[in-house]
Amino acid sequence: MPPSPDRRVLDISRPVGADTAVWPGDVPFTFDLAGRKAAGASANVGAISGSVHTATHCDAPFHFDDAGETVDRLRPELFLGPAWVVDVRGASAWQPRVEALGFSATPRVLFRTGGWPDTARFPAAIPVMEPTLPGWLAARGVFLIGVDVPSVDALDSEALDNHHALGRAGILIVEGLWLDDVPPGRYEFAGLPLKLVGADASPLRAVLVSPA
Repeated sequence: MPPSPDRRVLDISRPVGADTAVWPGDVPFTFDLAGRKAAGASANVGAISGSVHTATHCDAPFHFDDAGETVDRLRPELFLGPAWVVDVRGASAWQPRVEALGFSATPRVLFRTGGWPDTARFPAAIPVMEPTLPGWLAARGVFLIGVDVPSVDALDSEALDNHHALGRAGILIVEGLWLDDVPPGRYEFAGLPLKLVGADASPLRAVLVSPA
């Protein structure tokens, strides 16, 4: 059933196409028609190739921990439900922007940093959360966070400290959201990963439904 007319659905996914920027050195996205009606086939049939970390995606714990769950083992209901959108543009620390929020009924937080304004250009640097924030959020019941940049860690990080801190805290990671047109507030979030067996990540079609 579609939402009522007074509730807007906001698409917060980045487009995935040939001009979508990927991590330097990662597999670029391609889409090809293996079968074409124009060439006599009974139907158009497409095939895709590319990194599972392209554009809007979730990281499974296996991405940064060999003992972590793969994406097909993540519980889908965790990717559906109430979420806060929080504007942290220009903030040196993100915790002050969330301290007044209640998380008992809204255990997901999506951070708008403004750090990736052009999907076709991979950013040179991005804003990242302070290392104490994952534990602070977990202590208040948060189990999913999202960011509008390619990673929760600095782009040159090899230790992936924030990934590991979020993993230890039991917090799922969504990266590459598009939040530029989304006012801060509380929404219903939906962004289900594909059931890719053994995978370390999956693309999402992420949306928000505005409150009535």
